[in-house]
Amino acid sequence: MIGRVENKIALVTGGGSGLGRATVQALAREGAKVLVADLNLESAHETVTMVAETGGEASAFAMDVTVATQVEAMVQTTVERYGRLDCAFNNAGIPGKVGTSVIDYEEEDWDRVIAVDLKGVWLGMKYELKQMLKQGSGVVVNTASIAGLVGLVGSSPYVASKHGVVGLTKTAALEFAQQNIRVNAVCPGVFRTPLVEKIIAELPEREELYLSAQPIGRMGRPEELAEAVVWLCSDAASFVTGHAFPVDGGYVAG
Repeated sequence: MIGRVENKIALVTGGGSGLGRATVQALAREGAKVLVADLNLESAHETVTMVAETGGEASAFAMDVTVATQVEAMVQTTVERYGRLDCAFNNAGIPGKVGTSVIDYEEEDWDRVIAVDLKGVWLGMKYELKQMLKQGSGVVVNTASIAGLVGLVGSSPYVASKHGVVGLTKTAALEFAQQNIRVNAVCPGVFRTPLVEKIIAELPEREELYLSAQPIGRMGRPEELAEAVVWLCSDAASFVTGHAFPVDGGYVAG
């Protein structure tokens, strides 16, 4: 059976854990070769090992999405190792200080969230799209969030950055729609990832809040977000661009 992204070359930022790791595994299972980029090289190697154990092909790359030279090197390395770049998933992100009011956020903390969650996505797109233009084709998927579609109390820089990701996605989609390049965003709701588990460990009351906010009655599984990304990267989504795609158990429908 031919995979949905058979013989495609993909890169995933934040591929060392959570949604990124699940997406790397799904892309590899569906036939892609994947560069796993992460700030934590050890975690990236763990993901690569998981892929290899199931017969897939992936390689690790250490980088910081906020540093332009490292992002450019990520794209160059992908092309050097595999010959091209067909699909890019700009997924790396941080939540910032959850539960902190707009007026109480420290400037340094605000700047860090914006740098990783918004600038990091822009830098990824900048160099990925340049490569895709050279090739004449490509797909970019960005991780936004339900926080890119609605407001969330106590997460101001995260919400601001994710709204920015949605805007960037739509703008790039329009700019490159006639160059055979598609750009979309996924907008996850609350998924059981290490990042969310860390928040719950620090603020136990958040678990009940997260569960009660999901119309579907549970948190998402990382594999469910991965399936959406694989579909957007595949030819099955060939007429889909500029879309902010909620994968949220019905959250934004309420």
